[in-house]
Amino acid sequence: MKKKDHLYILWTNADLITAEKMVFMYGINARLKKWWEKVTLIIWGATTKLSAENPEIQKKIKAAMDAGVHVTACKACADQLGATEALLKMNVEVIYWGEPLTDILKDDEALLTI
Repeated sequence: MKKKDHLYILWTNADLITAEKMVFMYGINARLKKWWEKVTLIIWGATTKLSAENPEIQKKIKAAMDAGVHVTACKACADQLGATEALLKMNVEVIYWGEPLTDILKDDEALLTI
């Protein structure tokens, strides 16, 4: 059986403590300490607005990207919440995530939901 080396973090909880003490702490360390070869942080739902508007979260996103975390966001959420432009300015990939998330689930990939 092939060892899984790509962790997907589906981040939907807009609580600031959860963001700092779980999403970014684990996501960044997972890359820096090489616990996972690849880490993808998926911004979805309420975290879309939080990411576009909160300067502290924006710093955390930049730190994650600097550590090698791939940061991406749900385009439908970003468009509906008026956050697409702000996310793109931060170099966050903005794509439709419904089908890729379905594939991740069906392929039993490593997915952490927060």
